[in-house]
Amino acid sequence: MGSMRLHFLGATRTVTGSQYLLETDRARVVVDCGMFQGSPHDVIRNRIPFAYRPEDIDALLLTHAHLDHCGLIPLLAASGFRKPIYAIKGTIDLTRLVLLDSAKLQEEFSQSHQRFAERHPDRAAAEDEETAAELTAASSEDPAAATRDAEPAAVTALRDPLYTVENANASLALFHGLDYGTEVEVAPGIAATFLDAGHILGSAIIRLRVAEGDRERTIVFSGDVGRPGTPIIRDPTPVTSADYLLIESTYGGRTHEPQEVAIQMLGEAVKLTADAKGVLLMPSFAIGRTQEIVFHLDRLLEAGAIPHLPLYLDSPMAQKATEVYRAYADYFDEDTRALLAREETPIDYPGAIVVNSPKESLAIEQAARPFMIVASNGMITGGRIVQHVKALIGDPGMILLFVGYQGQGTIGAALQQGAKTVRIDGTDLEVRCQIRSISGFSAHADEPELLAWLRNFAQRPRTTFIVHGDPPAQAAFEPKVKELGLATMVPAWRESVDLA
Repeated sequence: MGSMRLHFLGATRTVTGSQYLLETDRARVVVDCGMFQGSPHDVIRNRIPFAYRPEDIDALLLTHAHLDHCGLIPLLAASGFRKPIYAIKGTIDLTRLVLLDSAKLQEEFSQSHQRFAERHPDRAAAEDEETAAELTAASSEDPAAATRDAEPAAVTALRDPLYTVENANASLALFHGLDYGTEVEVAPGIAATFLDAGHILGSAIIRLRVAEGDRERTIVFSGDVGRPGTPIIRDPTPVTSADYLLIESTYGGRTHEPQEVAIQMLGEAVKLTADAKGVLLMPSFAIGRTQEIVFHLDRLLEAGAIPHLPLYLDSPMAQKATEVYRAYADYFDEDTRALLAREETPIDYPGAIVVNSPKESLAIEQAARPFMIVASNGMITGGRIVQHVKALIGDPGMILLFVGYQGQGTIGAALQQGAKTVRIDGTDLEVRCQIRSISGFSAHADEPELLAWLRNFAQRPRTTFIVHGDPPAQAAFEPKVKELGLATMVPAWRESVDLA
């Protein structure tokens, strides 16, 4: 009888850093290779060496193109991984945007730090020593506790890049595109089927059929489960059987507003901005959320429900992602395809101003008001949104509208919870703007929707591993999963489990 072992290497008791290693006597397969994001205590874990020898891995399977699922792939390849990476075709095109953008930003930040170090060698040496101490602590301490106890902060400078643009391009050459629903052998004794997760374009639930010795087991990785009934893409695929299941829990214990309420709240924020001749600033991830927000703004404008305010799309990657969305209209749901058939443009806002250069981005605040900005990233942990928040957070005429999840330890979460000051790049800033939140646009299923998806399992998994959630969400979610008759486990970071 052969052995099967599952190693939990990320997105355990936290939302980011998704990575799992399945090991049998014949093969080693990694599912996702994501970047840790959020608080500095989480981010430092990206610099801890992989828990395995990258050159020993037979295949990497990618659920979707968000950075917390794909962001360390170039580092893996630069560390010796040379085997195939399997993903849905649309995911590959989006991942190319994400990884090249990530590498470019890291190179720019590193160059900026080198210039700082040349001007201030003593301070740079002290910071480097502090980073080394943080890395040592992150290798041994309880990372969940460190994140929970840390003061929210945002830092836009990195010392050395995790990887370069050259590394990212090299890793992209390893990708193999798949279609939904087709089973493919990815390693000896391991066959994978990618099913539509309904989260972002190209997102997948991955079902593995694993044969080892005289046993065969089915392991299902939920990836990020989308919401039924959301626009543009299809609903999550029901799965009815598994021996083992990994289920995300991002919104455990929480219920989103009905979508019609979320749309109404978005319209109200636009109208308030127009009346006050102010600024509506929306932090939004470039892939998935930005396209959905633009979709709803376009529909509201078409219906005459909002005035036509200028919209600045301050994310070159979001614009490129929208072009990828257009290229994969066969992934869209029936309603969106019907709009396209009528020659409407549901993922474009009339007259939207695409902001390309950093100089143009910095100049937005000087534009005639009122106007709207959608900028990345969604949790204010990096990207151009940080500078907009830095410039506008003390302005009572600005509405900061959160349209997605804010992880523990982030500035976004602190502002949602009523923080009066925030620290950005070492400076304490007073919060004088208006803070609003809408959860109904989340690309993640909420707790009732996750439980509904779990009820499809006619064959109950032997163990349901609850991953990809902050501890409070998992604590709320786990009892509800048990009420469905499912045996559960909340794995710790780098914990390993034998699969019987």
